[in-house]
Amino acid sequence: MKALFIGGTGTISTEITKLLLAQGHELYLLNRGNRNAELPEGAHLLQGDINDEAKVAELIADLEFDAVAQFIAFVPEQVERDCRLFKGKTKQYLFIGSASAYQSPPADYRITESTPLANPYWEYSRNKIACEEYLMKQYREEGFPVTIVRPSHTYSERSVPVGVHGAQGPWQVLRRMQEGKPVLVHGDGTSLWTVTHSRDFAKGFVGLMGNIHAIGDAVHITSDESVTWNQIHEIVASALGVKPKLLHVPSEFLDACSGEDYRGSLLGDKANTVVFDNSKLKRLVPEFAATTRADQGLREAVEYMLAHADTQQEDPEFDAWSDKVAAALERAIQEVKGDR
Repeated sequence: MKALFIGGTGTISTEITKLLLAQGHELYLLNRGNRNAELPEGAHLLQGDINDEAKVAELIADLEFDAVAQFIAFVPEQVERDCRLFKGKTKQYLFIGSASAYQSPPADYRITESTPLANPYWEYSRNKIACEEYLMKQYREEGFPVTIVRPSHTYSERSVPVGVHGAQGPWQVLRRMQEGKPVLVHGDGTSLWTVTHSRDFAKGFVGLMGNIHAIGDAVHITSDESVTWNQIHEIVASALGVKPKLLHVPSEFLDACSGEDYRGSLLGDKANTVVFDNSKLKRLVPEFAATTRADQGLREAVEYMLAHADTQQEDPEFDAWSDKVAAALERAIQEVKGDR
């Protein structure tokens, strides 16, 4: 198979790239070249910015593909450009959507591909929905060979999944655990969540590439395992060798008082119990199985971050904000207790 990845070096795409190359496929990567040194040998590099449509048209002028995968499109204008660039040049165009596009809050915690797409809380999700709608219109009216792939919370060894963190990522949450500080957990921490290791996601994605039954359809790829947010934080703390001090905070409160905007990522996503039905994926890719358990993958990610200083991004602003939230809740408790 001859494939082109737009991106190819991110959390989701890196493992897919490795798997394709290991299987002996011909792979082209179109990106700006910032992280290509980390990739295994064998990929053909097309260095350029996908937003420079004229330049990209020159780079692919003499090329045709069995599959083109778009990992970095977020608004309709970007997929409109892709349709212009790749119409007639690929047998399949795979668009990375988002499971956050599903109905929020969900009418049924069991999510299938038939669950309505509607998220009033998060513009990111609404833009992904708009991208899907445009691409499916192109499929119905022009025969553009699109496949929609919806990841949920997919992680790699470079990033530990936590519920509430700042702009610099999860490292400051791990530091708070190490220092015995309160760690903010949205809600009561008992809602179910699905974290999927990028190695498992890659197996499902590669199985959809070149799959004629996936054309004109949408499929999500997730683990079958569900864990609570309390369990996620307890696993991370155990990997650090500490006992976590979890502070449960209403998601609406976090949104209302945050320097970061948690409306989308919490109210429109993580605050909801979500369990995915992967029956459709398993019909399309019978060999698919997510084999990295949450406790195994999370421990691996923690160990990687501890061993790699470049992943340890300090975030003093988030740290101070977390302390303020904890202090405000404690004052409220003492005030209410004092009135009794």
